[in-house]
Amino acid sequence: VQLVGGPGEDRGHAGGIISPGCFSVFTPMFTWRFNTSVPLFLRYGIFERCRELVEAGFDVRQPDKENVTLLHWAAINNRIDLVKYYISKGGVVDQLGGDLNSTPLHWATRQGHLSMVVQLMKYGADPSLIDGEGCSCVHLAAQFGHTSIVAYLIAKGQDVDMMDQNGMTPLMWAAYRTHSVDPTRLLLTFNVSVNLGDKYHKNTALHWAVLAGNTTVISLLLDANANVDAQNIKGETPLDLAKQRKNVWMINHLQEAWQAKGHDSPSYLKRLKMDKVNIQTHTHTLKYIIIIRLEKSWKSDPGIIKASEEQKKKTIVELAETGSLDLSIFCSTCLIRKPIRSKHCAVCNRCIAKFDHHCPWVGNCVGSGNHRYFMGYLFFLLCMICWMIYGCICYWRIHCATSYAKDGFWLYLTQIASCSPWMFWMFLNSIFHFMWVAVLIMCQLYQIAALGITTNERMNARRYKHFKVTATSIESPFNHGCIRNLIDFFEIRCCGLIRPVAVDWTTQYTIEYDQTSGSGYQLV
Repeated sequence: VQLVGGPGEDRGHAGGIISPGCFSVFTPMFTWRFNTSVPLFLRYGIFERCRELVEAGFDVRQPDKENVTLLHWAAINNRIDLVKYYISKGGVVDQLGGDLNSTPLHWATRQGHLSMVVQLMKYGADPSLIDGEGCSCVHLAAQFGHTSIVAYLIAKGQDVDMMDQNGMTPLMWAAYRTHSVDPTRLLLTFNVSVNLGDKYHKNTALHWAVLAGNTTVISLLLDANANVDAQNIKGETPLDLAKQRKNVWMINHLQEAWQAKGHDSPSYLKRLKMDKVNIQTHTHTLKYIIIIRLEKSWKSDPGIIKASEEQKKKTIVELAETGSLDLSIFCSTCLIRKPIRSKHCAVCNRCIAKFDHHCPWVGNCVGSGNHRYFMGYLFFLLCMICWMIYGCICYWRIHCATSYAKDGFWLYLTQIASCSPWMFWMFLNSIFHFMWVAVLIMCQLYQIAALGITTNERMNARRYKHFKVTATSIESPFNHGCIRNLIDFFEIRCCGLIRPVAVDWTTQYTIEYDQTSGSGYQLV
């Protein structure tokens, strides 16, 4: 804390840690200027001085010369203790003040103080009140990218499509002001009206994103089926605006979305499933096993974590009011508390329990629900590739007049290539796929059996507190030895002598260690 100025001076500052007017009243010969963080500010005992001042008869509702009350200063500095005290002494929770004629709740929202927002709303603060710029709290939170506050306000009943006095919705403000996936992604999850136009310009959120050059939000809106043909009051589409700005990235993506509008061509696997003649050609059992395993990996639920609308709102409120609404444990897209070992897949746009990775090969995530099917698919695919390689060798032995032992490698290679170029190509193709499938299955087995971790956990182990990571190793709390890991993963049972530990990873949030055994554990 620094003392500056002299008698008669009274200066205030509206950003960062602020000096309310009460301090110059209490110490009339000086004006206070604070250049420290909030915790250090508290250590100097300003709370005690303010309390002494109020107890001496100062009216907490009296604004300073900038029309700002003590409650506003406490809100912007996230001083919950002072807020409780001021309200107990008659402070008006929705009193307007400042240059923008805002409430303390507006100030707390602008600063991103979720705990203060929760506290003020407990005292009856109205988040739907508008400030001098015509914005309510949910619009301010969307503008400044405070995703947790947006989630809390919507969960507490604020309309996700509420328009401010300028005719802008929270989604439009997020698209125009916030160049990150959130809070746009969160608003889309709340089923916001993505094609709604504003009151005056008739611009949709996609228009505003293009005007701001917000490529991140443009991708999100296109994925949410935003109308690329929507016209504003001037008859301009988002593509027209992108062309005016000569932004090549925006032009290409909007043109692709326009060309793809209304088209949904089936994938190869879907066509294969519908083609009965093609299915009948697969006469070998191994081929059918591969297709079945692929179907299971592709179509099975990988462990999607689901929740009803009411459960989502209840979770947001509970986490916010307990101070736990942190994006490390809360998914702003799915609006759920993340179970341990889960992760949100950006491709599938959903949270997956015991997430391993997203596999574009099967068009699905690999998680707790289909990881075993995926491993079975890899195993039988590897067997099929080996069978194909063996078939090529058998063909050459019968139909090609050459011998590896007699002619040597290079002559043998030349002769089998000229004997049947197609078979030689199939052999090279099989060798190529054998190498990467073998590497993949060995890597997966090593992680499952030796490490007891998933691919995601191995790549991001340093980000998870329950892993012990050194320069040479990763110690996983889920590693219980090679045999035990395999039994649990493949759910092996044998006459009651071998039983896997069954864990529902979609509802598992914490882990506690059994201290009675070095390798034992207890899941909670």
